[in-house]
Amino acid sequence: MRSRISTTAALASLALCLSLTACGQDSEGGSDEKKDPKEATVGIAMPTKSSERWISDGANVEKDLKAKGYKTKLVFGEDKPDQQVSQIEGMIAQGVDALVIAAIDNKSLDSVLQQAADAKIPVISYDRLILGSKNVDYYASFDNEKVGRLQATYIIEQLGLDKGEKGPFNIELFAGSNDDNNTRYFFDGAIKELQPYIDKKQLVVQSGQTQLNQVTTLRWDGGTAQKRMDDLLTSSYGGDKRVDAVLSPYDGISIGILSALRGDGYGSSSKPWPVVTGQDAEVASVKSIIAGEQRQTVYKDLRQLAEVATNMVDAALNGKKPEVNDTKSYDNGAKVVPSYLLDPVSVDKENYKKELIDTGYYKESDLN
Repeated sequence: MRSRISTTAALASLALCLSLTACGQDSEGGSDEKKDPKEATVGIAMPTKSSERWISDGANVEKDLKAKGYKTKLVFGEDKPDQQVSQIEGMIAQGVDALVIAAIDNKSLDSVLQQAADAKIPVISYDRLILGSKNVDYYASFDNEKVGRLQATYIIEQLGLDKGEKGPFNIELFAGSNDDNNTRYFFDGAIKELQPYIDKKQLVVQSGQTQLNQVTTLRWDGGTAQKRMDDLLTSSYGGDKRVDAVLSPYDGISIGILSALRGDGYGSSSKPWPVVTGQDAEVASVKSIIAGEQRQTVYKDLRQLAEVATNMVDAALNGKKPEVNDTKSYDNGAKVVPSYLLDPVSVDKENYKKELIDTGYYKESDLN
């Protein structure tokens, strides 16, 4: 009789546990039971190896997690959304305990993230906010609107518009991929600074392409940007018209833009380089800045971002709530995702040594 009563009590206890928050999984991806790092594996899904920054991101996150004792599985989707979904499904099937995901297409992951939720796997959205899913627990990124403001402010200052120059100056606008949520934040931040000068015709977009849907660059591809810049030069800059500035959201796009400009004779004494911005402080672009071609980039210390994501994972797997500093800004369409945002830094020829070399982000030999 005692054995039967004990069995009944055990079943009742199990039912109670299942009726609560899945036996220890709280509503924001944390667990109330500590996870021994030696027994836990974290899946890391990065977009592509074709971009220097994503290779660095993957390596940094993997290194930080391993330093805390976690095992890792690192995959790259090579800019193919279906491949990334398949990779994440594979990691869930293999029993990973948490996921860090930098989405290729931020609207394609709802189904696979439901699989993660069903398996009680916390999900950290890494730098690119995943949209349309309630199963995103936390978001680690930079202040993305500030990135755009830094780029636009640099253009304004270099043209002297903030000091009374009237222009008019010719500018063309580029934006990132239309399937990346950050694209809108970068562009909105920039346009808030540039629009007053466009309205006063001190900045003129000769192509007339000023709306976000007119200036996006699929997959942030430099070749696509180069072709568009070629087309703009042919269609809008004949005769004596010159490009004075190009708002570029990312270094890979900037290099493509500069290639098109070089092919049209820019970079000579009679046709100086326009002010071209960028983002991510990639080696090729920093070298270009040193050489006086690309003028600026926005530096985001990927080491800090990896640390934030790692700490989020560690907290979520050990019954703690990860540290966040923004609980209002990032609505993914299904929920407001608790976020930790880092500060980006504008870098040009004047301060690249201080920001990139003195901080140990690069060695001076990397930039020779």
